[in-house]
Amino acid sequence: MSDRILVDAKNTFCPGPLMELISNMKMADVGAELELLSTDEGSAADIPEWVNKVGHEIIESFKEDDVLHIIVKKVK
Repeated sequence: MSDRILVDAKNTFCPGPLMELISNMKMADVGAELELLSTDEGSAADIPEWVNKVGHEIIESFKEDDVLHIIVKKVK
């Protein structure tokens, strides 16, 4: 995926990962995919809640070596 934007928010704590995602989302083009990396347990609930509220789309979410990967598509 050439237009996937990596948002590395590892080792930051709530609301850090969400703030990082929001600021990167604002700069991204519609249709772009952003992959958030977070080690904050709260992100598993916070990020999907925000994404659903603002109307973007979660493509995939998985955990690998204690790092949560949440891939979000900017819909609008």
